[in-house]
Amino acid sequence: MTEQTADLRESVRRRYAAAAVQVTEGGTACCGTSCCGPAAIESDDSFGPGLYAAGQRDALPAEAVAASLGCGNPTAVAELYEGERVLDLGSGGGIDVLLSARRVGPTGRAYGLDMTEEMLALALANAAKAGATNVEFLKGTIEAIPLPAATIDVVISNCVINLSTDKPAVFAETFRVLKPGGRVGVSDVVADDTLTPDQRAERGDHVGCIAGALSFAEYRRGLEAAGFTDIEITPTHPVADRMHSAIVRATKPAAP
Repeated sequence: MTEQTADLRESVRRRYAAAAVQVTEGGTACCGTSCCGPAAIESDDSFGPGLYAAGQRDALPAEAVAASLGCGNPTAVAELYEGERVLDLGSGGGIDVLLSARRVGPTGRAYGLDMTEEMLALALANAAKAGATNVEFLKGTIEAIPLPAATIDVVISNCVINLSTDKPAVFAETFRVLKPGGRVGVSDVVADDTLTPDQRAERGDHVGCIAGALSFAEYRRGLEAAGFTDIEITPTHPVADRMHSAIVRATKPAAP
């Protein structure tokens, strides 16, 4: 890992640790503005808890909702079935893990992976408040998932993959832990193909989920290189000029 990569990862960790502490102390993550996105974007606009239906928010601990920092609602687009095992990359305060746990039921299991101690502590507290018994939170990075190969049915994520400085590793690890026929259903920030990396950086910083975003073509190539098929990348709403929150779906081919 280069010094620049390590510095970026530490910047992300510090920002999301601060968000977790803010929620734990009774506030809203990042002082009312989402960690993701330019400072002018309020958390109920393009990022944050406003992207979840009121019924979903009302069914969860207030701290889980307040800690929502994503650009979409992956549980609304990922097909989840009773008994499945779901993994949330960059699970934060646990909102998507808890929603997934409800959908897979007592015979299923929902895992959350996060590198931030403060977010993991918040997620565990939220799971206890929700009475969720089919959840497990893991400490680690999304570039080196601490789970065995071919053990997960569905991988979800909410505006986290763009934060990685090694996206090929994220795609490869996602492919590895999925069972044959397993599925990806994530929300992420994606740039128009016409925007250069420098132009993306002009629209927002890396920890704000903007500068590190892939273009539509780059995202597709990355998933294809990892082995995924049936790739769909569908923009849902703008988050900056020519940059979008998007739903990304893909499939690990079934065993022959």
